[in-house]
Amino acid sequence: MSSESQIWVVPFFGQGHLFPCMELCKHIASRGFKTTFIISSNLSSSVPSSFQEHPLIEVTQIPSSPLSPPEPSSNPPNHPHNHHSDLAPGIEKLLENASRPACAVIDIMMDWTGDTFKKFKIPTIGFFTSGACSAALEYAMWKARVVDIKPGETRLLPGLPEEMALTDSDLKHGPPPGPPPPGHGGFGFSRGPPGPPPPGLGGFGFRRGPTGPPPQGHGFCPGPPGGPGQQKVGPPQPGGQPPWMEAANDSVALMLNSCNDLEGPFLDYLGNQIGKPVWGVGPLLPQQFWKSSDSLLHDREIRANKQSNVTEDEVMEWLDSKPRGSVLYVSFGSEVAPTKQEFEQLADALEASNRPFIWVIQHGSGRPGPPPGPPQFLGNQPGSCDSHFEEESYFPHGLDQKVGKRGLIIHGWAPQLLILSHPSTAGFLSHCGWNSTVEAIGRGVPLLAWPIRGDQHYNAKLVVNHLKVGCMIFDHLSQQMIKKDDITKGIEKLMGNEEIKKQAVMLSSKVHRGFPPSSAASLDAFKDFIL
Repeated sequence: MSSESQIWVVPFFGQGHLFPCMELCKHIASRGFKTTFIISSNLSSSVPSSFQEHPLIEVTQIPSSPLSPPEPSSNPPNHPHNHHSDLAPGIEKLLENASRPACAVIDIMMDWTGDTFKKFKIPTIGFFTSGACSAALEYAMWKARVVDIKPGETRLLPGLPEEMALTDSDLKHGPPPGPPPPGHGGFGFSRGPPGPPPPGLGGFGFRRGPTGPPPQGHGFCPGPPGGPGQQKVGPPQPGGQPPWMEAANDSVALMLNSCNDLEGPFLDYLGNQIGKPVWGVGPLLPQQFWKSSDSLLHDREIRANKQSNVTEDEVMEWLDSKPRGSVLYVSFGSEVAPTKQEFEQLADALEASNRPFIWVIQHGSGRPGPPPGPPQFLGNQPGSCDSHFEEESYFPHGLDQKVGKRGLIIHGWAPQLLILSHPSTAGFLSHCGWNSTVEAIGRGVPLLAWPIRGDQHYNAKLVVNHLKVGCMIFDHLSQQMIKKDDITKGIEKLMGNEEIKKQAVMLSSKVHRGFPPSSAASLDAFKDFIL
């Protein structure tokens, strides 16, 4: 097959990045491209065998060095350094010895691999596994150079919906002001039909500054010594642009894991500002998700099952025993979690609420900093990491005895798609990671937002202010530790709000009628653009 028909996809690691990247591969392959998924070999256990059944999809593993558990004192992000150190030279070797792709779609968090593709004159497309709202707000805050907002004030951002006006608390999570680029004022390119790159791009994007990882404090957690920065956790330093802009400038186009029905105004804004094609190609959820809004989804048929103290059948049996629309699902994903002290407050609140609940607690939750990582990143061998992490993991000992069959506490992996698609589930207490957010919206489950860091704050603002399918668990101006009373009030506010429930069902019916036509059109536009 000719190189013009090949597309490479390079994901960041972590379930929130791998899953949408795999779904993107399927959509690209369905348009006739040979699609190569480039991963480090230590992530192979996270890729289900069914993924490789498509005749045009190939998984290429770059050998990685043996992993050793991170030192607790180093407080690293939960992603192995080896993935960084081995991947770039591995990609270079592939490009030297294999037929080269027409382009590479690179997770925006992996932008440092773009230098390798640039060396071989292969254009790149930046891919956001998150939504458009967070990127649009970061960009608009930077462009407007909002210096300060007094408590109680709001500040409108030109080009964005009024309900997304900034408050003083947004500044605590968003990028500080910095000057827009010289001559910036909206480049005049709109989202929609593809065309040639803007003049001067040369097929690769605007010229980049010094290569290499961002400095500490520039929106990324520093990796281990010698390794690039890793997980985006906060804003750039004063005067800097949003962390993703460097990667966007180097790309010939951008893809976002969203659609017009959810984030049309934000996709339009980015398309008008960035000056190159901006395509909403999501939500990139499993094909089974779109088949029927009434059927239960079984994670074991879609995703690799990881370590857990329960089976999917046990979760199903527990849910079947609860009344329709009665269960609160509590999960903070695999990347972030509240503090140990806040977990203790949450345990007390769930005990006091008297509502049925499922609470998912990941390995490593409650320790300082991000959890050290789920077992799949340490080889996925039974017991391979429990001895190292278990003593640092939070677990609500005694809560199961206190609440009896009213609560189901899951330690490790949970069948989230099954839980959200079950009629007994009525609400989702979530960190508002993007995948969790769109899975809940697609199944009509209202959200109780407890954002922890990064784009989660903007996703929560989208859910509460724009889509109106959820509420915040606490006063957005409060900067104190979340207390038991905050949580119990938040649970009742969500579970008793009929308007939010109706809006969630309405939006679900709008989104769930199948893969969004606007996203299918964007993928067709991508195909035309490449050809």
